[in-house]
Amino acid sequence: MDVCNDQPVFAAELTPHRSLGRRGFHVVLMLSGSICFLYGAFFLITGAWPIGFFFGFDFLLLYFALKMSYRSGRAREEVMVSRTHLSIRKFSPAGRMVEHCFNPFWARFRVNRHQEFGITSMYVTGEGRFTDIGSFLNPDDRESFAKAFRGALATVKQRL
Repeated sequence: MDVCNDQPVFAAELTPHRSLGRRGFHVVLMLSGSICFLYGAFFLITGAWPIGFFFGFDFLLLYFALKMSYRSGRAREEVMVSRTHLSIRKFSPAGRMVEHCFNPFWARFRVNRHQEFGITSMYVTGEGRFTDIGSFLNPDDRESFAKAFRGALATVKQRL
């Protein structure tokens, strides 16, 4: 087997998009924390103490939701296509990795489209197995990935 044949024709790392950066995360927490503290203190002082505690509870829920969103943002997928190998590695937010390997000549790239929303799902099938790809991508990223990935598979299949 020639070593040059194992050189990647296509390699991509897919990650979920997070519109709020680390600095924005801190700003949102500081602003919401300040507002919750001020209104909570007001209601505690005026004798409506249950409402004051709910402001603290709301802040904790917001903090927990943002933390979980950032944790899920650590998920990623690595897709690599070479002449002899198609590899899709999926990394969970906890760091666990699952690898799906296909023969690129037998692999088929499938895309489900909706007329209004564009690509709704992408997956690779082959040899009686299948796996989805890029389920966390936004519609524009799905379109560009699908075009590039389909082109890479076509390039590999042409070089018989």
